[in-house]
Amino acid sequence: MPDAIAAALCPMMLAAEAPAAKMTNFELSIAFFLQLAVLLGVCRLVGIAARRIGQPQVVGEMIAGVLLGPSLLGGLAPGFFSALFPKQGMPVIYCVAQVGLALYMFTVGMEFNVRLIKQRSRSAASVSLAGIIAPFALGAGLAAWMHHDHALFAEGVKLHEAIIFLGAAMSITAFPMLARILYERRLTGTSLGTLALAAGSIDDAIAWCLLAAVLAMFKNDAMIALLAIGGGVAYALVTLLVVRPLLAPLGGRAERAGAVSTPMFGAVLVMVMLAAWLTDRIGIYAVFGAFILGLAMPRGVFARDIDRKIEPLTTNLLLPMFFVYSGLNTQITLVNTPGLWLIAGLVLLAACAGKAAACYIAARINGEPHRDAAAIGSLMNARGLMELIILNLGLEHGLITPTLFSIMVIMAIATTLMATPLFQWVYGRQRDREERAAGAGAGTAAA
Repeated sequence: MPDAIAAALCPMMLAAEAPAAKMTNFELSIAFFLQLAVLLGVCRLVGIAARRIGQPQVVGEMIAGVLLGPSLLGGLAPGFFSALFPKQGMPVIYCVAQVGLALYMFTVGMEFNVRLIKQRSRSAASVSLAGIIAPFALGAGLAAWMHHDHALFAEGVKLHEAIIFLGAAMSITAFPMLARILYERRLTGTSLGTLALAAGSIDDAIAWCLLAAVLAMFKNDAMIALLAIGGGVAYALVTLLVVRPLLAPLGGRAERAGAVSTPMFGAVLVMVMLAAWLTDRIGIYAVFGAFILGLAMPRGVFARDIDRKIEPLTTNLLLPMFFVYSGLNTQITLVNTPGLWLIAGLVLLAACAGKAAACYIAARINGEPHRDAAAIGSLMNARGLMELIILNLGLEHGLITPTLFSIMVIMAIATTLMATPLFQWVYGRQRDREERAAGAGAGTAAA
């Protein structure tokens, strides 16, 4: 039945699945519009269900991606799945998803207050290092144990490459999601928000440097790591110290006009794409180029109006495509033996113990109250979007197999699902009670 529906909806898509068939650009465009309609509809429905149980939209989109992939749709209706997502069309989804990622991280950069790191540099560094070292060590131990199994790591991957990659993947934090949770809870400028955002940003920067190193080793080219790390530092310094002052007049112009003009907005988009291209080219991935450029942008009317123009289209159209693309590469059915499910459980346990527990202990050592330290641990434990990025890179470069990719996606979804409920349990409930008490006290005083 689903295959018949696929044939009725788009006969050319099914014809393209025949051996040696090649889709034309016109046929790919027809398929792409149907893919967009389906994936956006599913992401919206699952996102609504996620929000009703207290989860952010991003969690629903991650789950929707898996549901649309071979794990569910591909297993229930393989003909329909192949027709809806032909292999020749995958590069189209990937490229559009990268544009969405770059634009999203650019808006995150514009919202980020650089002074946060300066204000809590000592505590942030301690929490971040704990959140890197502990999960990296646990990930390294798992990689050493799993390395010989070519169902998990591809043939040709050396032990030290496996250790660094899995360690970096275990160490990553869902920085964009962390920022969104704090924003929704009105905690961005608080002591807790300052520490969590600063620690998350440092954490991810280190993890990406580790990834650059493992890609360099895998390709047997030290210049990859040197170019990625050295070029990344140079790009950040030039952008923040040279480009930022040059962009300042744009802020003044926007303040006087009360909005960002169309030509100015077009120029900003050109800069975002150039920043994404440059950092992709040097090997530290497009999202960091866009994020750092966002840090350099003027604040006030300029940032608010740019965000107003970019954010709705990005979060509702472009970004969901990345989650679906990741889901299309996830085959949970590959995790089909007790041994593989044991590995999945150990990965999840190591991820939580290495992140949540280590960050909690580091925060407590630095004098943070128990409640704040537990909240920081719960937030830092989420992997979300950034984990999927690093896993996709590992799969594309042939470091990991689809089986290990699927195991790691299970871990990413599970830790992301945990974040909001754990944060609400350890921090949100008491804060809500305090706000209600303060409101009641103010009402009594007024009476």
